[in-house]
Amino acid sequence: MTGYGAASYAQDNITINAEVKTLNSKFLDVNIRFPKAFSEKELEIRSMISGILTRGKVSITIDYFNQQETEMKQQYNEELFVKYYLQLKKLADRVVAPHDPLFQLALTSPEVTITDQEDNLDDEKWTLAQKLIREALEACNSFRVKEGAQLKDKFERYIQSINSSLQEVEKRDPQRVEKIKARITSNLGQFIEEEDLDKNRLEQELIYYIEKLDITEEKVRLKNHLDHFSEVLEEKESLGKKLGFISQEIGREINTIGAKANDADIQRHVIRMKEELEKIKEQLLNVL
Repeated sequence: MTGYGAASYAQDNITINAEVKTLNSKFLDVNIRFPKAFSEKELEIRSMISGILTRGKVSITIDYFNQQETEMKQQYNEELFVKYYLQLKKLADRVVAPHDPLFQLALTSPEVTITDQEDNLDDEKWTLAQKLIREALEACNSFRVKEGAQLKDKFERYIQSINSSLQEVEKRDPQRVEKIKARITSNLGQFIEEEDLDKNRLEQELIYYIEKLDITEEKVRLKNHLDHFSEVLEEKESLGKKLGFISQEIGREINTIGAKANDADIQRHVIRMKEELEKIKEQLLNVL
């Protein structure tokens, strides 16, 4: 589910920003960008994320800047540089080579450049950073909760629409059965004389075809699945996978009704139900 959250602090020459973005994903997939000072805190940050966000592709960016630590981190061994340069110049003169590249060669020679790689994050700053990260994660989660409420309203409308179409199918079904009976009797009458018509045989054939085309069980199961879907919507825990399974069962019953119906009016309602179900499946990609 998509979401966004951010928190920042700027005071006492210290600036810390935490930003969280989430996209749809079946699992929790975390990508963290942070300064070198936070490297040893990566496991703690991941633990904080998994404790608040359950699923989704999560991108979190942490920026840290301390103006009191802006002194030059890189220094140079001047004596060693001069020795390298003079030695290189001596070699260049022996082979009559230009001096232009010698400065860069001497500067990049071993141990000439000294970098202060210490970048400490004390407990006080880490505690502050933790607070900001948690605020950003909770803001992102709140964003997703609001989006979830909107999705819930959509799902309720889609389920109600399928229910309405199912009710129309139930109204039409008795007429469909009578229509099938009349069609079978008429077709037999075109090929068999009435006096040669075996009434018992006709009754058996009618029972066979009507049972074969009967959709009573499918209608009952579909209604139960729709009710179950609505019940799960009211649950508080993560329900995306469960709703996905129920939607598959709903689709199975709708398809069976369509295959058995053998009736143009019912087929129109089946198509409407399929359209609404496709909307449900599309939106389920946004559900945790």
